[in-house]
Amino acid sequence: MLLVRVNAVQAWRRLKDVRRQSRLLTTIILVFIFGYLSLSFWLFYEGLRFIAAFPGLGSVLTERLLYLLFALLFGLLLLSNLVISYTNFFRNREAAFLMSQPLPWETIFRWKFIESTLLASWAFLFLIAPFLAAFGLTRGVPWHFYAVTLALIGLFIVLPGVAGCWLAISLARYVDRRSFRIIAVLAASLLLLTARAWWKVPDANEEVLETRVLNMLDQLLVKTRFTQFPFLPSYWLSTSVIQWGEGVLNIAGFFILVLLSNVSFFGFLAFTRLGKPFYDGASAVHSRASGLGLGWLRLEPGVPRTPSAACAAGPIESLLGLCRWIAPDIRALLVKDVRTFWRDTAQWGQSVMLFGLLGAYILNLRHFSNQLENPFWVNLVSYLNLGACSLNLATLTTRFVYPQFSLEGRRLWIIGMAPMGLKRVVLAKYWLASLGSLIVTLTLMTLSSYLLKMPWHRIGFFSAVVGVMTFALNGLAVGLGVMYPNFKDANPSKIVSGFGGTLCLVLSFLYILASILLLSLGTTRWQEHANWAPAASVAFVLLSFLIGWLPLKLGFAQLRHLEI
Repeated sequence: MLLVRVNAVQAWRRLKDVRRQSRLLTTIILVFIFGYLSLSFWLFYEGLRFIAAFPGLGSVLTERLLYLLFALLFGLLLLSNLVISYTNFFRNREAAFLMSQPLPWETIFRWKFIESTLLASWAFLFLIAPFLAAFGLTRGVPWHFYAVTLALIGLFIVLPGVAGCWLAISLARYVDRRSFRIIAVLAASLLLLTARAWWKVPDANEEVLETRVLNMLDQLLVKTRFTQFPFLPSYWLSTSVIQWGEGVLNIAGFFILVLLSNVSFFGFLAFTRLGKPFYDGASAVHSRASGLGLGWLRLEPGVPRTPSAACAAGPIESLLGLCRWIAPDIRALLVKDVRTFWRDTAQWGQSVMLFGLLGAYILNLRHFSNQLENPFWVNLVSYLNLGACSLNLATLTTRFVYPQFSLEGRRLWIIGMAPMGLKRVVLAKYWLASLGSLIVTLTLMTLSSYLLKMPWHRIGFFSAVVGVMTFALNGLAVGLGVMYPNFKDANPSKIVSGFGGTLCLVLSFLYILASILLLSLGTTRWQEHANWAPAASVAFVLLSFLIGWLPLKLGFAQLRHLEI
């Protein structure tokens, strides 16, 4: 309770400090949050009303979508808890400090478990709240439905939290970092291939036009039957919500008790029995020898570390050594950043999750394109695809690029005293992030546009647009990262969750929304003689330049007065 109170006071003081920094920026963030909640509620409400209008199938489809949503979110919560728990338990300076204090292992584990579960679950709560509100409104549920649902969500997030921390402790005790990376990548690939094989859509040419919708609905119900497996926690939650909303309180109460009993049992085991395994895992992680380079060069036991072996060039040094036009000091900084990213489990682990979801999105685009015939829908879907790719880019820049300057920590003064200077450090981070994300987003945009059967001139247009967005969003993330640094936390999740990270996310979304509206309206002929495409393109380029250049300029100005 002492640790909880201390961290609660710290969080409250950070919140008050943010309010004192800039009322305008705080207002922008609050408007964005309430705008997101209102817009998502309206979209969910209209979507559920549309589904409920299906004759004889509306209620079945709504319930099946609820089962599917909670099942997928349970899987994502499990992966998120695994990655965040591993970092928060074993790669966290606060945890290392607490381990050196006269505190029981169980006490440290309990606090870090609570912190990891909250960090991994807040986005889930933010996403599911407008959906459940829209679901209750379309079903006409009584007022107590919302209170019961809120309590059920609070119980539900405990189970993936317990499972995630147990997996993190088990992996820390028995698997080194290199093996853990390989296992995670292979598991993500296997999961993606399994989902691809399971959700195999037949060719649209083999379907009869009059029965296409019925066939797709039948396939949807068959392929999502796994979400009604009785031993899934998501099934208990979904059934409780549905039955309580319909007034069948005896069945809802049964599944509420099932969920409560499992949470009580596994939560009790976690609070009373995982303290010693947590200590063993931390001891194994901090005493385990790590390889040189990126883990590909490893000395054998008993072989002395000679100076030549310790200074042997790794694969990254060899690759960047071919780039003779890059200054040696910049190459050294790039090697350090790449190694830091690869060694941080939270960073690359979450990127594996993100790219797995993108892979599932891309694999299903070719089936969706078979249904597009009307030019209006073709144009609409092309810009929706641009929005999906650019939102993925905003996620990458906010989550991975924004914290890079803050992750230098209290050691930044060493780099600041070097001849290269802080400005070149920031520029190197900007170009590394821009070129790395450009490869990812151009590949994603080109492949998704090709699967949507767009002509090549349209593929080139959207690729150019997403290329401009890449440099603009990276400039925004790097500039705000310099303007609002956080040198106290070594956890990127906490850095991003601060005021600057939230502002970066808000401005990125607003920029993407404004860009898509500009380009879509410019390429749409409202009148036969009017085409605003050139003016819209110029306005888009100017907006992108402003979004990318202004934060960098303000960040460089802040570097001259930076105190560490």
